[in-house]
Amino acid sequence: MTWATERLEAIRSGAGALPPIVEQLRLGRLDAWGEGWVRKTWAPHPSLDTADGSLFGGYIAALADQALAFAAMTVIPDDRLYRTTQLQVSFLRVGRNAPVEISAQVIAVTRQMISVRASFVQSGDRLIAEASAQQIILPMGAPAEVPQAAS
Repeated sequence: MTWATERLEAIRSGAGALPPIVEQLRLGRLDAWGEGWVRKTWAPHPSLDTADGSLFGGYIAALADQALAFAAMTVIPDDRLYRTTQLQVSFLRVGRNAPVEISAQVIAVTRQMISVRASFVQSGDRLIAEASAQQIILPMGAPAEVPQAAS
């Protein structure tokens, strides 16, 4: 196992503590993972209701970033880290305050980038959103900021 897959397993099993931001935002854990994919069910807390009972798009974006990062963690080499450099969310239908099935998968891996995609489904087959991201691969111990392209 790598540092990342050990962390994923701790998150999945409940043995590992979630970061404070994940707790604060109530993003939750993951249900299952394997090389190149993750799955989770997220049930919105009643305090997250909007006036009309729809899901707040910002939560979908936060969940997307989490799920896409989890998927990247399944393939990141042990001596590397990653950072999200691009995140795109497409809202296809209005989501309701009901459980959401989230699946994310790795689409491509190069020496410098991991491309990932996720889907958000309610009521078994109702696709409410899709998301994609690119994760830059960095050496362990690299600064937290993403390197800027030279002009």
